[in-house]
Amino acid sequence: MSDGQKNFQAVIWDFGGVITSSPFEAFNRYEAAKGLPENFIRSINSTNPDDNAWALFERSEIDAAQFDTAFLQEAEARGHSVRGADVLALLAGDVRPEMVAVLDRLKADGYRIACITNNVKTGSGAGMARNVEKAAEIQQVLARFEHVIESSVVGVRKPDPAIYLMACDKLGVEPRDCIFLDDLGINLKPARALGMATIKVAAAAPAIEELASLLGHQLS
Repeated sequence: MSDGQKNFQAVIWDFGGVITSSPFEAFNRYEAAKGLPENFIRSINSTNPDDNAWALFERSEIDAAQFDTAFLQEAEARGHSVRGADVLALLAGDVRPEMVAVLDRLKADGYRIACITNNVKTGSGAGMARNVEKAAEIQQVLARFEHVIESSVVGVRKPDPAIYLMACDKLGVEPRDCIFLDDLGINLKPARALGMATIKVAAAAPAIEELASLLGHQLS
């Protein structure tokens, strides 16, 4: 996947799980505390992924109250009671300062940067922060992007190819000129199909190293 000789023009980022720590970590802590099977919440979100409660909420086809009930019904169908409101309270991760430093370096080096995020209309902004201090921190990060494409605003969510093309259109670049970072493989697949270089983010350091390799220069 490394192509250090290619002149990329833009780097497009997912937010939760990339710029911030993964909400999956919070899901697992909740599951352990409640005696639920590990990855139970993720299993619900991956069942019928285009039309489940989570997908409908990220496209703003239902509101928070409807999501609370719909998610509970899906959870109970799998044998456990988990309210959607409880899941929403777990969404806001912690900002990874090393990723923010890379955003600043990319901007200084003249790269275009944008964000594509599947989010919901709750909390504050793309990171779905649920307190004032965290919301302010997230807004400071979001201000670094030229464009932030939010599923809850545009009514389209990853992995629909249309949302990646929206970002390219906003930036005025072709997919082949972009690198896209996300923590979910299902969201990387359509980006690759469009011609983007992709990086799957599990932790900050290796992702930054891979990005530097693709760009052909250091980012620190």
